[in-house]
Amino acid sequence: MLSDVMEDYLKTIYVLQRETGERVSTSAIAERVGVTSPTVTSMLDKLADRGLVEREKYKGVTLTPEGETVAIEVLRHHRLIEAYLAEALDYDWTDVHEEADRLEHHISERFEARIAEALGDPTVDPHGDPIPGADLAPPEDAPGNRLDECAVGDRVVVRRVRHRTDEELRYLAESGVEPGTEIEVVEIAPFGMVTVEGDAGRQSLPAEVARQIHVAPVAVPQE
Repeated sequence: MLSDVMEDYLKTIYVLQRETGERVSTSAIAERVGVTSPTVTSMLDKLADRGLVEREKYKGVTLTPEGETVAIEVLRHHRLIEAYLAEALDYDWTDVHEEADRLEHHISERFEARIAEALGDPTVDPHGDPIPGADLAPPEDAPGNRLDECAVGDRVVVRRVRHRTDEELRYLAESGVEPGTEIEVVEIAPFGMVTVEGDAGRQSLPAEVARQIHVAPVAVPQE
């Protein structure tokens, strides 16, 4: 049986692989988990011994098929719990991540299925992240661009906000930038600051925050 910490590492590696499309470095895992590189190395040794990751010296780590299945199952639990907290218990979308982190390792498959059924088998969580299906196949990301890839004048709808910190999510929520809202890109500074305008007014977002926001063009009504 895997410990909660082992499952957290597998989930982190999976998410980083999806974000970069590359093997994941020890330093990237350490930064995301909030521990030292030697601590990560020790854990990767344990995961490799169990056949859950493959390591190549100086080239990073990748999940084995077995490790990927474990990671996707934990991610499914996490995102279903987030959706349930937001839809059934009226949690704010910025407050569901930590609660889901606590619960994701401890729900049964029966409970998971009941949550999915109660919510009508949702495909995304409150942040717009795709929820893996019950078959644990890797979920497809919705088409679209990152906000930092948009041009001045683009009018877009926010589809996804990748989680980095709760503080960032609350900042975006207070700025009126959250999944489902429409915004227009009004200025892009040479150093990367992206200014958008929506119902909450104008907001300037640092480039590193804009990179976490995935958007799609606003559909133009047919005449």
